[in-house]
Amino acid sequence: MDIRTLSYFVMVAEELNITKAAQKLRMSQPPLSNKMKELEEELNTILFIRGKRSLELTESGKLLYRYAKEILLLANKAKNDVKAMNDKLTGTIYIGLVEGSAPNIAAKWIETFLAKNKNIHFNIIDGNSDELIQKLRSGLITLAVITAPCDNTLLNSFTVGSEKMTAFMSRNNPLASLPGDTIDLALLKDQPLIVPSRESVNTMINKWFKEIDARPNIICKMDNYLDVAALSGNNVGVSLFPKTSYISNNDIVVKEVVNPERYIEYLFVWLKGKPLSLIDELFINHIKSYQKK
Repeated sequence: MDIRTLSYFVMVAEELNITKAAQKLRMSQPPLSNKMKELEEELNTILFIRGKRSLELTESGKLLYRYAKEILLLANKAKNDVKAMNDKLTGTIYIGLVEGSAPNIAAKWIETFLAKNKNIHFNIIDGNSDELIQKLRSGLITLAVITAPCDNTLLNSFTVGSEKMTAFMSRNNPLASLPGDTIDLALLKDQPLIVPSRESVNTMINKWFKEIDARPNIICKMDNYLDVAALSGNNVGVSLFPKTSYISNNDIVVKEVVNPERYIEYLFVWLKGKPLSLIDELFINHIKSYQKK
């Protein structure tokens, strides 16, 4: 059960089709099938349920897949780290950024990091917090900035910023004509509300209203800020979103939520139990140092 065999197994486990896996590995089908049979014989177990057109992982196969992914990631990390000790530090950092203040927060780290490490590149992916967590789990990214809260059993995290929550409303909404650029949370309790789709944020918003003995009238959950602006501007409801999510729109009035002020935190996260590359670890340390300034 060597590294190459495990890489073959992972490809077959992900494709669930020997022909497709062989094509991606650029090898013929019979040797790959033989490799899988030899692996099953070595482990004295059945890894795949073989159908006419596709495969299905057994429980043993699922367990080996999890271990194989970890082993391959660690092997790749070891190779890259050893190489980095003898070469100029190179590579790509794959990071996800949630909408809102996250891009502005991350831009400061990236600018100062690249000033010291000119051979490193960044691949930035956006999405809502749940989408980014899924991308972390699938390996498409290794680092992310999301909004709080997060599952501390799954993710390592530390706070990197916060932002005021605001209410976006149509100019035709009576609340828009109230003086000032703030609004009491209590005035929103009977308003139809549009909120972020992330369930943990919904739970947080429900707690806010519970503190004032009220229940929010949530009529819509969404994440695309352009759509949020369109619905709010057309008086469908009042949107509760971070301040930087506001997109300039003459039909919308923006007021910060107060009494008390409401904030959303931004967290820098990465998966627990997953080996990171040397450049990922250096970037994390750079951010921690930057935060202390």
